[in-house]
Amino acid sequence: MGRPKFFTPSEVAAHNSAADIWVSFLGKVFDLSPLMDRHGGDVLMLPIMEAAGKDISHWFDPETKDIQTYVDPQTCCLRYYTPRGRFLHVPPTGPRSDWTNDFGEPWWKDQSYQVGRLSSKTRWIRIINMLTSQEQRLEVCSEETVEEILQRYLHYNAHARSYTWKHNGEVLDLSKTLEENNIVDDDVELEELRLDRDMFTPALLLYFNDDLTEG
Repeated sequence: MGRPKFFTPSEVAAHNSAADIWVSFLGKVFDLSPLMDRHGGDVLMLPIMEAAGKDISHWFDPETKDIQTYVDPQTCCLRYYTPRGRFLHVPPTGPRSDWTNDFGEPWWKDQSYQVGRLSSKTRWIRIINMLTSQEQRLEVCSEETVEEILQRYLHYNAHARSYTWKHNGEVLDLSKTLEENNIVDDDVELEELRLDRDMFTPALLLYFNDDLTEG
């Protein structure tokens, strides 16, 4: 298997409709749109629809990776904690004739819905085309290699592979992350100094190689 694909919170947030439901939890990103296709008329989909595009890590116990539980003060029984209402694959509190557990893995444990990982820290960079002087600001994941950043930039420049990528005069290793290329993330230091991070956004400079590769 290759490297996991990382997403920014804003990319997850863009999938926030009934027909396009993404959520993140415990560092994972799930596309739950297929659930909507199969269970669109089920009232138990409502809490999931309301959470579309959001992080729902607070629904889960980080140790068990299962739904949060609590002890019901009336029955002294262990119950699933679903303050926004019971949702799909969560069993009812008592026996019901309209619920069965023959669906296999609950959706939050079914890796077939996982499309990637949520970035633990995003960064803003500037990509400057030295041939055209065009500049593009990009929010990227700190875990991504420069090659993966290049993939993002292809949306703005289809010939991005025809350029040599540099920072501070050094050619970047596309197989390494920004940090591994000595492009340090100094957001914390800038915040402590109360300096505007936008004024210190690192710039990647692209030098044309006279090779119209289509990427």
